[in-house]
Amino acid sequence: MTRLSILDLSPIPEGSDAGDALRNSADLAKHADGLGYDRYWMAEHHNMPGIASAATAVALAHVAQGTSRIRIGAGGVMLPNHAPLMVAEQFGTLAALYPGRVDLGLGRAPGTDQATMRALRRNLAEGPDQFPRDVVELMNYFQPAQPGQPIQAVPGAGLEMQFWILGSSTYGAQLAAMLGLPYAFASHFAPAQLMEAIAIYRERFRPSERWPKPHVMLGVNIVAAPTDEEARLLFSSHQQAFVNLRTGSPGKLPRPREGFEESLDPYARRVLEGSLSAAVVGGPDAVRRGLDAFIARTGADELMITGQIHDHAARRRSFEIVAGLGVDRAAA
Repeated sequence: MTRLSILDLSPIPEGSDAGDALRNSADLAKHADGLGYDRYWMAEHHNMPGIASAATAVALAHVAQGTSRIRIGAGGVMLPNHAPLMVAEQFGTLAALYPGRVDLGLGRAPGTDQATMRALRRNLAEGPDQFPRDVVELMNYFQPAQPGQPIQAVPGAGLEMQFWILGSSTYGAQLAAMLGLPYAFASHFAPAQLMEAIAIYRERFRPSERWPKPHVMLGVNIVAAPTDEEARLLFSSHQQAFVNLRTGSPGKLPRPREGFEESLDPYARRVLEGSLSAAVVGGPDAVRRGLDAFIARTGADELMITGQIHDHAARRRSFEIVAGLGVDRAAA
């Protein structure tokens, strides 16, 4: 059966702040550890008033403290924003603190707007081939240091690290296949090329020492509640946030709003239908049916579940409901 993991954007709800959001993330990670989820990932976003995980390695160090078993990782680090050596040192530090439990998912998108991208990168003159070169450079920093090696990642060199390629198009699928790495597709917000990317990845995969066969993880929005009606109401927070983002007015995660979907204009409705089509919302039975259908259609090896829910207690409960649906929690 398909295994389940969690992607936490550390949402900042209306009426709250980033400190509260990160404390909620730490609580959710501990809860997920006890529920048997395989991984707990956080994502790099910048200049987003509703997301607290911009300093992803720091946030992961915070949330990992209360866990003992679950893998922790980045889903992902936007590598063009950083020098590979700095990423190696940051995640090498996590690997030293939590040996055998750290994942590093790598993406090539900026995770922000153009102005913020310039503030982060300073140098935007790199060519299109820089991302694959940076991935290989970063991976090499985790190899055992050789005599006379001029630059080492300390911590990092010789430590175990599980690398993933992230993507929302066929580009990442091709790179992951070429490097023999597992592939995580962002179908939770960009499902348009989902099936094409999966096919390319599986067809072109080159076996590696760690991964003899392809491994696909897919993002999916899940909001589960005791009833379908409550789940749809809770999901309205995510819908509002997504429309706000796509219309140029990002903010904190809104409170649930009755009748929000019915109030949308045609453009906003198309935005949601196109971007959040890989969402499963409802009571336990509806969620089970939705997950079964999604897994049957995609053949996913693993699902990375995210749920943008305004009330933290309701978010905890949503992941509890999903965990109780009978997933396989064998070790990765």
